[in-house]
Amino acid sequence: MGRKILSARAQRNIDWIHRHLRVPEGRLVGKQVELSAAQQDWMEALYGTPTRTFICSLPRKNGKTSWSAMILLLHLAGPEAVESGQLYSCAQSRDQAAILFRLAALMVRMSPDLSQYVSIKESAKQLICSELGTVYKALSADASTALGLSPTVVIHDELGAVRGPRFDLYEAMETAAAAQAEPLSIVISTQAAKPDDLLSILIKDAQSGADPRVKCILYTVPEDADVFDRATLAKAQPNWHLMNHDEVFRQMDEAKRMPSREASFRNLVAHQCIEAQSPFVSRAVWSDNSVKPLELDGVGVYGGLDLSSTTDLTALVLVSEEGDVHPTFWLPEDGLSEKSRADRVPYDLWNKQGFLATTPGRAIEYDYIAEFLRDLFNRCDVRAIAFDRYNMKFLRPCLERAGFDESELERFVEFGQGFVSMSPALRELETRLLRSSLKHGNHPVLEMCAKNATVVSDPAGNRKFIKGKATGRIDGMVALAMAVGVMPNVAESTEITQGFVSL
Repeated sequence: MGRKILSARAQRNIDWIHRHLRVPEGRLVGKQVELSAAQQDWMEALYGTPTRTFICSLPRKNGKTSWSAMILLLHLAGPEAVESGQLYSCAQSRDQAAILFRLAALMVRMSPDLSQYVSIKESAKQLICSELGTVYKALSADASTALGLSPTVVIHDELGAVRGPRFDLYEAMETAAAAQAEPLSIVISTQAAKPDDLLSILIKDAQSGADPRVKCILYTVPEDADVFDRATLAKAQPNWHLMNHDEVFRQMDEAKRMPSREASFRNLVAHQCIEAQSPFVSRAVWSDNSVKPLELDGVGVYGGLDLSSTTDLTALVLVSEEGDVHPTFWLPEDGLSEKSRADRVPYDLWNKQGFLATTPGRAIEYDYIAEFLRDLFNRCDVRAIAFDRYNMKFLRPCLERAGFDESELERFVEFGQGFVSMSPALRELETRLLRSSLKHGNHPVLEMCAKNATVVSDPAGNRKFIKGKATGRIDGMVALAMAVGVMPNVAESTEITQGFVSL
């Protein structure tokens, strides 16, 4: 069956892209762009009939950002350009905003024709076509920057990352377009997490058909289909031929084995509207790592220290290179029974059994923890201790009073709790759990933390821990992830800086 006949406008724009643009990155970098069948369908949907808003929601790695860059250039210096037109792309973060600008700028540099007419302003994230008076600028989530603008074309990049029904920059840009005769808004993004998020609301409105100028193309595995069926999954990828099939199926197999991966996989790859938050480790996988650990005296170890502020759980988890896991937990001695009732866990019993230590008084005493660490450094070959930087300024004087010298203090490594630092650590921790290469000995407090630990993903698929419930403590799993994350094979990839210096 041949390709359907396209409208003259869509075909003209496709021909311009094929003639002037080159692939900016990937295995086909430098070759003339050849739009896929799916991308040509998008061009027809966008340009075949009058369009005010075009929503294209598709899974990751299907070429949506590159296509967006092509559309920008089509309106900046191509046949869709309007004299003195203002073009903008909008994103939640500066980093996300820079991605689309970078691809568009690369295409300009690689085009012998466009590079003669389009100037690139790197610092301002601008492209300018002086002959036509058109300007493109990348904006991030500061709604005040949209005031006074009059956009002819706006591309809302990764709007699915917006949580809730409102986004100030989206609203500012949409109302700013009212001055134009034929404004165009393009939303290109992966799915939102929830049905009441902004993108989900916009998709539902577009699918209602209330306004024929508002159009939506949505690729997803149907809710009643098996997301772990390879053929079904492939059908949800509009540019399947451009993807690394082995990598996609590896992610699928991981999601089947690890509950922490399933929600993210469903959201970003199967492209279902589902919050990317789920338990980090299944009961079965945790049990597979329950071998009793060997003692650490004289052994090289790495640690993670999750300090509480005053009355919450403080956790230190040590891991040897052979996978022996030794956790230590502290709570204030006073009020321990009340804390047990509030959190509905047997802290008082664990204290009697030796699984939970206490510090004197009603608040965590850092001097007490510093003395424990002093003894630890005397007994073990401590290579590095990762710590969350928030409370460390209060611990350092205690360490100095306990007799730590500068060379020992340099082994304390600040470790951020955000996506950038935690994602590689979680990936390495998952790998070790799946290989059953950790030995935690069924420590009950650590197991409680493992049951409570869930993960959340950012639009790029990076992950970090969050609590599954308000009273659920996850400090032990955070400390375990930091201990694994500070090991050399992981630390080198995340550029962790030692000696009380921020990442």
